[in-house]
Amino acid sequence: MSIRSRYPGPPGLPRVRVMRVIARMNVGGPALQVSALMRGLDRERFDHRLFTGSVGPDEADYVDHCAPDVPVCRIPVLGRAVRPSDDLRALSELTAAMRKFRPHIVHTHTAKAGALGRAAAMMARVPARVHTFHGHLLHGYFSPWKTRLVVWTERRLAHRCDRLVAVGNRVRDDLVAAGIGRHRQYVVIPPGTTLPAPPERREARERLGLPADCPVIAYVGRVTQVKRPDRFLEVARAVRQAVPDAHFAVCGEGDLQEELTAAADLGGSLRLLGWRSDVETVYAAADVVLLTSDNEGMPVSLIEAGLAGVPAVATNVGSVAEVVRDRETGFLSTTDIAELARHTVRLLQDDGLRHEMGRRAHAWTSQRFGAQRLVNDIHDLYASIAVAHGWWPTSLLKGGQR
Repeated sequence: MSIRSRYPGPPGLPRVRVMRVIARMNVGGPALQVSALMRGLDRERFDHRLFTGSVGPDEADYVDHCAPDVPVCRIPVLGRAVRPSDDLRALSELTAAMRKFRPHIVHTHTAKAGALGRAAAMMARVPARVHTFHGHLLHGYFSPWKTRLVVWTERRLAHRCDRLVAVGNRVRDDLVAAGIGRHRQYVVIPPGTTLPAPPERREARERLGLPADCPVIAYVGRVTQVKRPDRFLEVARAVRQAVPDAHFAVCGEGDLQEELTAAADLGGSLRLLGWRSDVETVYAAADVVLLTSDNEGMPVSLIEAGLAGVPAVATNVGSVAEVVRDRETGFLSTTDIAELARHTVRLLQDDGLRHEMGRRAHAWTSQRFGAQRLVNDIHDLYASIAVAHGWWPTSLLKGGQR
């Protein structure tokens, strides 16, 4: 299905040049969102280019796996790792690219690209700067002193932004409480995505090497510390005590992959799928999706699960509660292993409840988190900036309001 902006505007308007910067296009929510915008924003209204670095050795490239049609400009030194010499080179290359392209708007995504991209935009005197917080680094990532440094940096960068985008209300409120930007700078734009038509359940399980008739709990995402794969394993063990034939499918990889590989006590009940471009197959095979993170923005994996009609059990962190409606489309939990396991077992043992929650999850996520809505929201954001700077007339805004 073609996704295009709903406000093409009158002919003769100048195209707004947008330079989008993200540290790396690894498989995950930010890359998915960026790809949807690169495909969906009206090319007659926007000339937009994507600059990105290289993924890490334990990551899969979203462009290669899922978006080969999305054109990218590579800056190899713009990766995840913080290396002063590489970061200075990346800053220099970004600044040079901006001076050549002369964007009206620089829109950055993820923390490192946000710092380097906004610094380059200031050096290149780009008129408007936008940054999206797909989550935040306020807890669960760094030591206390590094977290204080991140907050100090983000506070100063926020003052030089026209708009700050948060993927959820909770993410925005946490950032404002930390002194990062002012409330009026923020616009909340939830993720938006589509999911290909999934295969039938039995076919999906055949593809993934899972038994046809056992309960299956799926995890989709990076296998890294903030996601707490150790907690996932403990929940799996607790679930198996109540539901001995339960199986677990992990779609993703990361720096803590060995923790999953070493879980010999789970034996053949744990299936490590690696990165897959057909995530709809994983959801089609699953009865429940489990998320055990310490920190999240607004997880796209839970949105995808909802679109597939699969209920979720998730830790109530970040903006998770804006995706999973507790006791309606799934269960929200503390980080307590027994509580997470109890909710999971309940869904596995109550077919009626599981199917009803899945139905509600599909209806809710389809209405709230569509890709077309994301494209429209970003169009409206850029249009408000274009009007404020005099590039477009006020009539291009919805209702004619600034």
